[in-house]
Amino acid sequence: MFLYLLVLCGSVLYLWWRVRDGLKINYIEDKHVLITGCDSGFGYLAARTFDERGFKVLATCLSKSGAAALKQETSQRLKVIMLDVTDGDNVKKVAEWIKEEVGEKGLWGLVNNAGVMGTLAPIDWLTIEDIREPIEVNLIGLIQVTLSVLPLIKKAKGRIVNVSSVGGRVAASGGGYFSSKYGVEGFNDSLRRDMKAFGVKVSCIEPGLFKTAMSDPKRVLEQRLNIWRRLLKTIREEYGENYVQLDSEMKQKLNYIRSSDLSAVVWCMEHALTSQHPRTRYSVGTDATFFWIPISYMPTFIQDFVILKNKVKIPTSG
Repeated sequence: MFLYLLVLCGSVLYLWWRVRDGLKINYIEDKHVLITGCDSGFGYLAARTFDERGFKVLATCLSKSGAAALKQETSQRLKVIMLDVTDGDNVKKVAEWIKEEVGEKGLWGLVNNAGVMGTLAPIDWLTIEDIREPIEVNLIGLIQVTLSVLPLIKKAKGRIVNVSSVGGRVAASGGGYFSSKYGVEGFNDSLRRDMKAFGVKVSCIEPGLFKTAMSDPKRVLEQRLNIWRRLLKTIREEYGENYVQLDSEMKQKLNYIRSSDLSAVVWCMEHALTSQHPRTRYSVGTDATFFWIPISYMPTFIQDFVILKNKVKIPTSG
């Protein structure tokens, strides 16, 4: 009897959650949404998708070629502006432009999507400049853009969607990428709690491995090879001359779990912007759901064992 009641209560709660999860806002046609990093990948697809849905999309691009391609694929309703999120003056000018565009209604949505992978390599291979780059873009740039338009979002009692990563839950090999994404997670939580009193809802998206230009294995390997060539001879000897080749062969296995369905991430963005009850976090991707998120809850020694068991063995000095 107890088991029956438990199953019944669980089923009712699940159905209630599903119904609540599916409730949508009205009149998206009069709402402005700002999306950063629309040159390619998630941002490019999100800008096109939200334009098709009827949002008034304000898309930012870093390159003129990316902006031109996006304009060709979208309606006259979508507007594109150039933005480097690490340039404070550029951010301020764009914020003023957005203020004029949205008027008294304010800005309904901000999707902080712009990001870079940076250089992924063992920490002792890197310079402070290597580590600083992704932190400046993925974290400081994200915060800078958010602060510049936050009054407009508060006016609309709108939404903020921060694109983090499963790398903000579990860190692998070196670089500033994981530090930047851990920072995004912390900023996201602080912002969400601070904004509750103003009716602003903040969500975080944590994608796993997807087939985007940012995570292209060839580009990652090329970066590692360039760094390897500049390393001191003593460090190369510590790791062994075959380290880069062996490590790249192992990394190629990740290609098999990289998803090509970018729409899964865009769906999360859309749900966060249009649901009456957006989720706090969206973990998306098969690897995120079945590997990275579960392992993030495990004890550290288990995480270390799982992550390091396929690492290239460093030769021991005789």
